[in-house]
Amino acid sequence: MNTLRLTLSILLASLAVLAAPAAHAQKKGDNVVSAGWFNIQTHGQSGPLTTTLLDAPINYPLGLPTTFTAPGSSLSSSNANTVGLTFSHFFTDHIALTAVGGIPPEFKIYGHGELIPPGPAGALGHQSLGDPSLNPIITKARQWSPAAMVQYHFLEPGTRFRPFVGLGVSYNFFTNITVNPAFADSVNNNLGAILAAGAGIPGPTSVSADASSSWAPVFNLGGTYNFDDHWGVTAAVTYIPLKSTSTMTIKAANGTTLSTSKTTLEPNPVIFFLAASYKF
Repeated sequence: MNTLRLTLSILLASLAVLAAPAAHAQKKGDNVVSAGWFNIQTHGQSGPLTTTLLDAPINYPLGLPTTFTAPGSSLSSSNANTVGLTFSHFFTDHIALTAVGGIPPEFKIYGHGELIPPGPAGALGHQSLGDPSLNPIITKARQWSPAAMVQYHFLEPGTRFRPFVGLGVSYNFFTNITVNPAFADSVNNNLGAILAAGAGIPGPTSVSADASSSWAPVFNLGGTYNFDDHWGVTAAVTYIPLKSTSTMTIKAANGTTLSTSKTTLEPNPVIFFLAASYKF
């Protein structure tokens, strides 16, 4: 019984602290800047890669199709950590417009399965995507995801702890996409060499990668605890149903495109944010 009373006392004391008045907490006209840590957790793998032979008059034997899908092939993304920044302006005591930015995180892309063209086994070459010695096949892809959200802050401005929900939109694009040199060499020595020979174009081939940009909704849930009139701490979790088309391109020595391999990668990141906040 004593233990139960002690537990209830601690709980009531904690609730009292959270609900205690905080003079000049967030209210209409206030601005709040937060800086802290983004932890980005990605999920799932892409669908199979579809390869298309382009531009070059490649002599495909036996009338085989020039577009094929490789069953079991896919891509996945690593997790990432970076510095996050937000700026909020309160238009009312409860509604704020929040801009989200920070240092763009860098991701690695991993391959799974194999690219095996149709036809006699090995006749047109093949390319391993899942070989550990070739992974990650993309060693760096920097993601930019500026976002804007409308947030609703619960409870009154005079409370220390204010939970909130948010809904917004982000624009997502990628730069500095770097192909693993070991993977590039493997592609050039396998598929690249055979496709170049079939096209009658001498010289080494090259490999590049790209990812499409996209708009995506943003769903946000969190809370701010105010220590005094200016300083506080914010914690939030954000979900972005992100979708991007990833493309690997093989080119001949003269710049002719020999093939493109594409798939849709849906990492659907869940982003955890812990930050110090300052109100002015």
